[in-house]
Amino acid sequence: MNSPLRQASSLPSTGRHFLQIPGPTNVPDPVLRALAAPTIDHRGPAFAELARRVVTRLGPVFGTTGPIALYPSSGTGAWEAALVNTLSPGDRVLCFETGHFAVLWQELAERLGLDVELVPGDWRHGADPATLAARLAHDPQHRIKAVCVVHNETSTGVTSPVPLLRRALDEAAHPALFLVDTVSSLGSTDYRHDEWGVDVTVAGSQKGLMLPPGLGFNALGPRALEAHRTARLPRAYWDWDPLLDTAEHGRFPYTPATNLLYGLDVALDLLAAEGLPQVFARHARHAAATRAAVRGWGLTVLCADPRAHSSTLTAVLMPDGQDADALRATVLDRYDMSLGNGLGRLAGRVFRIGHLGQLSDLHLAGALAGVQMGLAAHGFPADPAGLTAALDVMSAA
Repeated sequence: MNSPLRQASSLPSTGRHFLQIPGPTNVPDPVLRALAAPTIDHRGPAFAELARRVVTRLGPVFGTTGPIALYPSSGTGAWEAALVNTLSPGDRVLCFETGHFAVLWQELAERLGLDVELVPGDWRHGADPATLAARLAHDPQHRIKAVCVVHNETSTGVTSPVPLLRRALDEAAHPALFLVDTVSSLGSTDYRHDEWGVDVTVAGSQKGLMLPPGLGFNALGPRALEAHRTARLPRAYWDWDPLLDTAEHGRFPYTPATNLLYGLDVALDLLAAEGLPQVFARHARHAAATRAAVRGWGLTVLCADPRAHSSTLTAVLMPDGQDADALRATVLDRYDMSLGNGLGRLAGRVFRIGHLGQLSDLHLAGALAGVQMGLAAHGFPADPAGLTAALDVMSAA
């Protein structure tokens, strides 16, 4: 039976579809089985125990001992929650343009009635601490109330140095809140909410946490909770207050995503069994192998700063005159593998290889082989040494 993704193809589909987009990721079989469990009463004692357990167990993943607000939402909802719970109409927010999702967060802030200042970027570098320091130096009246940064930009494969940005805020003695999006890094890349002085960390369920979309998270620091007391942006569904006792009482103010919480419980089991340091090392190894393949093929990694390379995805820049979307269509049609498309200003110019979640060396080797075969089928003269280079990286590790 042909994959529903390939209905226009004349080629038969055998085996499992390779989902190599940078999220939603492949959902591990144990998590899928947990999702299929019978739904229980979300006001009953068994659910309360589940809710208390998963919210508490999320703390080490975020690197926090503080409260975590968990919503039945996408990451976009978690963006909005971070803003409406800490800011008031007309507050100035400083955003760094590191890619498509940073721009979307900025646009959402504008629609909420915030005064948004966007620091422009080339989408090939992360947020620059020196630029932040210079901007803060020109704000002696502290009109900037929050700084918003995407830790790992899903559209570009570029990370931003969260600890150094926090240092810039501290050295300027600036009171602006520090809000960080970790949608495509949490659970895959080292992240330390408390140690790095982040005020609100935003995350979603569909990437490093290995779940389908549908859960949004805010990890809350003490300064964010203080700001929450005086914030005046309208909020109802997104209000933190009814969620702050979930870890203690296991209650939600509305119907929770019960079965996603079953899956989250099992996903946290998987992360704990492997160990977070090992999870982070595996993702870094797979990222290095993927970049070795890209360079071996004669292509360009979009991220231009080696210090900012993402551990969860690699965006690949195609040469002028080469259509990245046509390549993706070839790979899907011939090899039943989905690659990420270029977003915003990168549409048609890049394709993205996701290498996050529960991924083995052998799975990644198969995915990179599919890209290499797709490049050849597309007519791009990719050197087959690219795959060999990736295998060498994984074998050496």
